[in-house]
Amino acid sequence: MTEESVNTKKWYVLRAISGKEKKVKDYIASEVDHHNIGDYISQVLIPTEKVYQIRNGKKISKERNYFADDIMIEANMVGEIPHILKNIPGVIGFLGDKGAPIPLRQAEVNRILGKVDELSETDAEMAIPFIVGEAVKVIDGPFNSFSGIIEEINEDKKKLIVMVKIFGRKTPLELNYMQVEKE
Repeated sequence: MTEESVNTKKWYVLRAISGKEKKVKDYIASEVDHHNIGDYISQVLIPTEKVYQIRNGKKISKERNYFADDIMIEANMVGEIPHILKNIPGVIGFLGDKGAPIPLRQAEVNRILGKVDELSETDAEMAIPFIVGEAVKVIDGPFNSFSGIIEEINEDKKKLIVMVKIFGRKTPLELNYMQVEKE
């Protein structure tokens, strides 16, 4: 690899069909090997984050795409490289005007890569936003299947104060995010 090809590599966003991002990444890897263009394409990244969900009363961790339908590629877009990437099955085109490859600004790349690193380092985070006044249903604990209204949110502790009617009287319950779901 020449010094010139290393210095001119920039980050680009490739649009893929929804749900096919991993398959497209595999196709890109096979095309890089097949066309021997590893000097021009150095990294292919699908930004993901871990989220917790409750299924059947159990807390499970699930990985989801941070940017839907987007694949980030660090490449030197010379010659046939953009054409090869556009013709990969499942690829819609490049993010930008008329599908032409437009590189991301370095500040954007640093922000995105920093966020991805931060998400991979931290434990999986709850991605369930609640708002005060929203109706929720208790799905775990002794008050299972009760419905109520959110009165207060403590984001630091990931707890909610939910007003539930018990025997005709409103009673506040302190519940964590995992114990309720939106109605």
